[in-house]
Amino acid sequence: MGSIQKPYFSQASSNSLVFTTTIKSGAKTLKDRLIDAVTDDPNLPALGSSIARIVKLSSSDDQSIQQLSYYVLSDVSLTQKILRLSNSAAFKAITNKEISSINKAIFLLGFDSVKTSALAILLVDGMPAKHASHVRIELIHALAASVISRKLAALTPFTKDIEEVSIAALFKNLGRILLATYEPDLYHSMMALVTQGQHTPPQASMLVLGFSLDTLTEALLEEWNVPVNVIQALSAKPSGALITPKNKQEWTQIAAEFCEKAAPLVLGTNLIAEEIELKEKLLNRFGKVFSLTIPILNELISKATLETRELLVSADLESLDKNNKISQDSTHCEFDIAAEENLINELTINNDEPHNLQITERYACNKPYNASPLLLNGIQKTTEMMASGDYRLENLINLGLDSLYSALGFRFITLCLKDSKMNSFRARSSLGKKNLEYQKGFNFSTIPTNDLFHLAMQRNIDIVIANAFIPRIRKLMPLWHTTLLPDACSILVLSLIVNKKPIGLIYADRETESLEGITHDEAKLVRILKGQILIALNSK
Repeated sequence: MGSIQKPYFSQASSNSLVFTTTIKSGAKTLKDRLIDAVTDDPNLPALGSSIARIVKLSSSDDQSIQQLSYYVLSDVSLTQKILRLSNSAAFKAITNKEISSINKAIFLLGFDSVKTSALAILLVDGMPAKHASHVRIELIHALAASVISRKLAALTPFTKDIEEVSIAALFKNLGRILLATYEPDLYHSMMALVTQGQHTPPQASMLVLGFSLDTLTEALLEEWNVPVNVIQALSAKPSGALITPKNKQEWTQIAAEFCEKAAPLVLGTNLIAEEIELKEKLLNRFGKVFSLTIPILNELISKATLETRELLVSADLESLDKNNKISQDSTHCEFDIAAEENLINELTINNDEPHNLQITERYACNKPYNASPLLLNGIQKTTEMMASGDYRLENLINLGLDSLYSALGFRFITLCLKDSKMNSFRARSSLGKKNLEYQKGFNFSTIPTNDLFHLAMQRNIDIVIANAFIPRIRKLMPLWHTTLLPDACSILVLSLIVNKKPIGLIYADRETESLEGITHDEAKLVRILKGQILIALNSK
């Protein structure tokens, strides 16, 4: 088995009595300092919020699939990494189809697989000091444990509960990750004791820190609104051989511990004797629960190793492993399909689903009934273009505008950007009826006035107007607009703000009233498209 990363810690230079004497008087202070560091770090609230949103999604809820897709697509970096993972060699064993969208990834690979992969990538991306070797080691360990949980499904009757195990396994060593991040010296002291083989991690934690890291993990996961049953699964059972669990909660607890303790086998070791010893320990403790034998355990670890490597590549952790670079041999078969014509068919898979994108009916204002799927399709196309890295800005903007224009049935749409030399906001790209004529006249001064467009940018809000002819709304329309587009009735204005400064807006209109407005789901998708255009404008 190839080696991914072998954690190594130097022998402790101090004896246990020194640790005890040093920490005892300040145990409370140390714990409070760690909790304060976690609480005050500006990165972790956002990470916690993201994790909480994904954790609460249930695979038994059809709406959750759409929400997971929306969430992943709202983060361009996360989308790229999930698609890269979905098309890796590890997942070609599941499907030989090219996966070009998040919806397809969820459909072909499974909701739980995409969900837990997204959680793992978010944990890596959101953790401060992730490039420090000791933090990286613990992050890699967490990802390996999570992947093992997916492979455990074949060995258990509790298949439906694998998702909970995956989340628990991912966060099993969160306390060590946090200690490595905020108190690296204490982390190395604690792990040195573990490496000597005389102390278990909980014992070393109590000895060096004066408290259990599990309490730190539990406190943070409670703050992140992770379900109680997942948090309860983090506590270990008493030592010794385990028997068949009495209920689902007990099984989840045992499975999470197994995944965490088996992770070193996935990460690899240069000493065969260490592998043999660890496998014997796993069989002695967990053998009866999972009906484990050496061949079964070897197969499980082999499958988990391949997928873990691909996950590390997707999470941008692989290039940091200087001693044992991840083997690229597996990528050679990534598109290894039996016949060339089959490959061509797979590469053109997008053409298999045109019926899902047909506009069957429209509202009176010309907006399609199936606006959400059309918007989502536009987001996926824009994401794929951005993921390639090889695109012209004008092409991506036109694709984004066209997605809004077609999905919502507008008459005219334009991107209006600030022209500092002319002290004006001026239309740069447009689509629709008489678009070149309207684009030429669509410009206004940067000097703030109390009109609809300046107010939207000043307050950084997006505006939907069903009927612009209502008197109180008409008062907000500037003279240049009512002169240029006197028949504009239903209007959309999306403000474009970078670093709290307006750089322009997206404008779209119809000639008829839009009584149906824009639904909550449609609004979220519209904002995602706007966000993609903003990212492109800010990066090109």
